[in-house]
Amino acid sequence: MLNKLLRTKPVVAHGTSGLKKCLTAFDLALLGIGCAIGTGIFVLTGVAAATQSGPAVVLSFVFAGIASAFAALAYAELAASIGGSGSAYGYSYVAFGELIAWLMGWILLLEYGVGAAAVANGWSGYFINTLANFNIYLPETLTKAPMLGGNINLPAFGIIWLLTILLIIGVKESARVNNIIVVIKLSTIAIFIALAIGHLNTDNWQPFMPFGWFETLDNGKNIGVLAGASLVFFAYFGFDAVSTASEECKNPQRELPIGLLASLAFCTIIYIIVSAILTGVVPYTELNTASPVAYALTKLGYTWASTLVATGVLAGLITVLLVLLYGLTRILFAMSHDGLISPIFSTINPDRQTPTRIILMCGFVVSLVAGFFPLGELAETVNIGTLAAFIMVCVGVIVLRIRQPNLHRPFKNPWNPLIPVLGILSCGALMTFLPSSTWERFLWWIVIGVVFYFAYSFKHSKLNR
Repeated sequence: MLNKLLRTKPVVAHGTSGLKKCLTAFDLALLGIGCAIGTGIFVLTGVAAATQSGPAVVLSFVFAGIASAFAALAYAELAASIGGSGSAYGYSYVAFGELIAWLMGWILLLEYGVGAAAVANGWSGYFINTLANFNIYLPETLTKAPMLGGNINLPAFGIIWLLTILLIIGVKESARVNNIIVVIKLSTIAIFIALAIGHLNTDNWQPFMPFGWFETLDNGKNIGVLAGASLVFFAYFGFDAVSTASEECKNPQRELPIGLLASLAFCTIIYIIVSAILTGVVPYTELNTASPVAYALTKLGYTWASTLVATGVLAGLITVLLVLLYGLTRILFAMSHDGLISPIFSTINPDRQTPTRIILMCGFVVSLVAGFFPLGELAETVNIGTLAAFIMVCVGVIVLRIRQPNLHRPFKNPWNPLIPVLGILSCGALMTFLPSSTWERFLWWIVIGVVFYFAYSFKHSKLNR
C-alpha cells in the first residue's frame, strides 16, 4: 500500500502533451509580472503599512522577496530539468510520489482557484467604483452575492467568462493581451513614481518601525515587520504560474529559468520603490484604504492621476486574473493527464491546441464562486498554500539531487543544498507568522483533499493502471 502511495513518475521530454509551443522568455517574464503586480502593490502595500509594518513595509517586501527568490531558484532548476505543465504538482510526482503530488496539486487548486475568485471580487469593486465616477450605477442585486443581500456579483462573474473565452482562443493570443495590459499598468506605476517622488517628506518615515519586528496582540492579531511580510507575500503569489507554461514554451530548458527569475527580480524592485515612496508622501496611518496609491495622489492634488491609477488597477487585476486562470487550467490538465481527475479534461482542441474542456470547467466553477459566494477571509488561505508549494519545491531540489544525481539539469542552483534549505527556512518562517484561523482552514482543505484522493484518484491513476 505504501509503495503505491509513493509511486513516482519518470522524467519525460518537454513538449509531449500536444499543447502549442509558442511562448518566449519575454512572454514568460511578462506572464509572471502580469500575475504578480496587482493587488499586492495597489492595495496590500497601504494595508500592511497602516496595520502591521509602518514605513518598514519596505523591509516586509524585502523579506518576502528573499524567501521568494530562494523558491524561484528551486523552481528554475526543476522547471528546466523536469518541465511539464503541472508546476509544483509535477515536480512532486517525480520527487516524492503520488500522494504528495496529489496534495501538492490540491493545494495549488486552492492557490489559483480561490486566488482567482478573490481577485475577481476585488476587480468588481474597482469596476463599480469607476462606473460611479461617471455617474453610472449598477443595482445592488447585480453587484453582491446572495449571502450579502444581492442576487449575483455580475462584474466578477462576467470578467471570469471573458478571460475564459480568451484562453480558449489560444495561449499566444492570451499572452499578447497580457503583454499589452502589463505595459498599461507599468505605465500607471511610472506615473505615480514620477508625480510623487518630488513630494517625499522624510518625517513620514518616523518612526520607521512603529510595530517592531513581531508581536501577537491579545486579540490574536500579529503585527510587526515579519507579520507584514507574511501579508505582502500575497504580492508574490502567482509568479510561479510561469512554470505552468513549460509545455507551451519554445525552449523551456533555457527560457523558463529566465522568465521566472527576471519577473521576480523586476517585481521586487518595483514593490520596494513604490512602498518607500507611498509611505514617504503620506503618513502610514492614513493608508488603510481600498486604493492607497490613488488616495496618495488625490491628497497631493493630482485628482486626474488618481482616476488614471484606478483605471490602471482595473487593467492590472485583469492580467492577474488571466494568469491565475491560465495556471489553474494547466495544473488541472496535468492532473487529468495523469488520471488523478477525469481524463475527459485532458483532451486538446485540435484547432486551437488548447485544453478547451478544462478551461470551460475552470471558468464555470471559478465564476460561480466569484459571483455567488462572499470569500471574506478565505482568500487569506492563498498565502499559506503558496508558501507550502514553495517549500515542497525547495525540498524537491534536494531530494532529486540525491535520488537522480545524473539528471540533466540545464539550470542548477548554486551552493546546493544551501539555497533550497534557506528557501525552506524562510518560507516556513513566514507560515508561522500567519494567523491560527488561516492554519485551520488550510488543514481542513488538506483533509478534504485526502478524502478525494482515496475516493477517486488512487484507483484511477495511470500509474495504478
